[in-house]
Amino acid sequence: MERVRTPDERFRNLPDFDFEPHYTLVHDPSGGEPLRMAYLDEGAREGSIVLLLHGEPSWSFLYRFMIPDLVRAGHRVVVPDLIGFGRSDKPSDRIEYTFARHVEWVRELLFDHLDLHDVTLFGQDWGSLIGLRLVGEHPTRFARVAIGNGGLPTGEERISDAFLSWQEFSQTAPELPVGAIVSGGCVHRLSPEIIAAYDAPFPDETFKEGARQFPVLVPTSPDDPAHEANVAAWRTLSEWTKPFLCCYSDGDPITRGADRKFLETVPGTKGQHHVTIEGGGHFLQEETGQVLAGVLNAFIVTN
Repeated sequence: MERVRTPDERFRNLPDFDFEPHYTLVHDPSGGEPLRMAYLDEGAREGSIVLLLHGEPSWSFLYRFMIPDLVRAGHRVVVPDLIGFGRSDKPSDRIEYTFARHVEWVRELLFDHLDLHDVTLFGQDWGSLIGLRLVGEHPTRFARVAIGNGGLPTGEERISDAFLSWQEFSQTAPELPVGAIVSGGCVHRLSPEIIAAYDAPFPDETFKEGARQFPVLVPTSPDDPAHEANVAAWRTLSEWTKPFLCCYSDGDPITRGADRKFLETVPGTKGQHHVTIEGGGHFLQEETGQVLAGVLNAFIVTN
């Protein structure tokens, strides 16, 4: 598998982001050399583990406002860069990116390399799709789940016009302006410095094949390759009695209402203090990160 790697100098002097990167190798399903996968690992080794999974087209920079508050609460915070994003290697051919491969790469990092147990998952956007598949397939590894602005579609749901418009744009735009896309998913426009930080992993279009491919990997029909695996994950979630929290923002047209299926289906949602976080768009971690960290800290303490 051919891949590109973002030069390290692209990540220097980013605002509020002085965390030390860690790396491991995950397998190349095409049989080539392993891929380098990056992640952050902050806080006390003996702390309870909080896993933060980013989505499309962001990277671990998205969680810079949450990590310090979670660490101060005594947690160990693990934040991967998905393959194709951040400091992780980026396969050069779009066909190398599949839903199943992303799930396997994250599984390999978390369980084979880090051997994490009793994990608290927070997932947003694709972080929820990948994270919930892992919960469905490895439920004993997780202690609790929190989802904000995410879901686990099987292809049988109604697809929102907002998502269809985004999907079309992602496939037809001559250039994919990653930083501007993140800014457009926020309530307030981001500063040029922050937009540049989201652009940092992608020096040119050849680094964006994963970001281009993610939107078309979301299941939109029952014929999707991920349909059966996602249905199986929902079967596990329908029997999930461990704590499950919905903490969506009030300003996201993409995932508005997606929490309803969790509240109706997952037993672990019963009795939880589900919250709507005010003032956040799709990327609620960017605009309301400290509020969200407080919600997660309270969720862990009370469960």
